Amino acid sequence: MMNRHSMLLGHIFLLLFTMTACAEEDPTSRFKVVADRMVDAINREDYPRIQQDFSTQMLEAFPLEKSTPFFKKLTTEEGKIGSLGKPRFIPPNQAVFPAHFENTILDIKIVLDGQNKITGLWFLPHTPAIPVPEKHSTELALPFEGQWFVVWGGDTKKLNQHHGVPNQNHAFDFLKVDSSGKTHKNEGKKNEDYYAYGQKVFAPANGIVTDVIRGVRDNAPGSMNPYSALGNTVIIQHREHEVSVIAHFKLNSVQVNAGERVRKGQLLGLCGNSGNSSEPHIHYHLQNTPIIQDGTGIKCSFSNVAVSGSGITRSENNYSPIKNDVVENQ
Repeated sequence: MMNRHSMLLGHIFLLLFTMTACAEEDPTSRFKVVADRMVDAINREDYPRIQQDFSTQMLEAFPLEKSTPFFKKLTTEEGKIGSLGKPRFIPPNQAVFPAHFENTILDIKIVLDGQNKITGLWFLPHTPAIPVPEKHSTELALPFEGQWFVVWGGDTKKLNQHHGVPNQNHAFDFLKVDSSGKTHKNEGKKNEDYYAYGQKVFAPANGIVTDVIRGVRDNAPGSMNPYSALGNTVIIQHREHEVSVIAHFKLNSVQVNAGERVRKGQLLGLCGNSGNSSEPHIHYHLQNTPIIQDGTGIKCSFSNVAVSGSGITRSENNYSPIKNDVVENQ
């Protein structure tokens, strides 16, 4: 049994990421500082102050002679801004604030560069937030056979590198390891050396496939592809506001198509190393919409799980794995 976590930890060196994980606990904090300053300047009609937060490119595209009439017209028609609502972070560098004007609610979308300068700014019709279930109703099974090691899982940054990315706050990364805790044989220079590579990946519950990505090449171990972060992916809507995202499939291994209805335990494809992944593994998370960038993560648990650790294997129902667990379906 693979339950000696001290050994497991000694053999897992590579960090696995899906998308860009923000190092801040609150990735919207820097946006809030800029947005609050802008709102104060708009309300005081201090338009040159707004420009102080613009990047060079933004100043060229939206100089004072253009921005002044824009902001004057905005406040004439909609009134002053009373307050900003809770922002929604869109990785890696955008945030959307509901802005409560005297006459309406608009969404203010801000893009910041690495120096916290505004490189993009939109005032848009308000889109209400997508509901986030406090607890999912779909009964989920782990999407694999046999024992897998949880390299990231849990509700804190220490336990879960995904924590802080809104749609992945409760995501999991699963690795396949041997009895000594190693993830690969030989020197691990080829994907084929890794025990996870080519393993079958299954639907965690019934649902309708909303999106499929299947044409992203697998990375060489140690290399990552942030430009197609999810890699080959299957997205399954189980019910309204409960959507599974399974990522990093092997190139051209996905067996299902968008619009297809799948059953719990149905083969989806094979584990690969595509996308923003440093070695073959399965990424899984549950979110409230099939639109990846608009999603908010939902803490999820799996039914009928065997959990190994500290020399003991226990049975759990409705269990949410955490870092260093070894888990399998019962």
